[in-house]
Amino acid sequence: MRLRIAPALSLVAVLCAASAQADTPMVTPPSPPMTGAEFEAYVTGKTLTYALGGTIYGTEQYKAGRKVIWAFTEDECREGYWYESGPEICFVYEDPNDPQCWMFFMGKAGMSALFTGDGGGADLSEIAQSSGPMACMGPQVGV
Repeated sequence: MRLRIAPALSLVAVLCAASAQADTPMVTPPSPPMTGAEFEAYVTGKTLTYALGGTIYGTEQYKAGRKVIWAFTEDECREGYWYESGPEICFVYEDPNDPQCWMFFMGKAGMSALFTGDGGGADLSEIAQSSGPMACMGPQVGV
């Protein structure tokens, strides 16, 4: 009797562990990072909105020539550009800062991005896209 119970309990433990893993979001998707050419083909001409942990994080408009406009939610727009560096896509904006590097992945629900810079690990998900321009807040509007 013991021999039959042990395999059944082992199977239940394996199934429970698999179920728990399925409910845990992955920080790094199982697909390889997008190349610069793949990223460029997907984003050029689009405006994408990203979320972090289910909360809107910001929006970026991708123009021809690897030019971008970025804005955190309810913040002023910043112009910049992106370039490929190995498996990373790095962004430089008009305000002085170090490049902000990410790895982008394509999944069934769209694109996701994993921040690889200092304090890395931020995992953004594409939640909306359009072909229109961004609505940018201007500095000191209403002043």
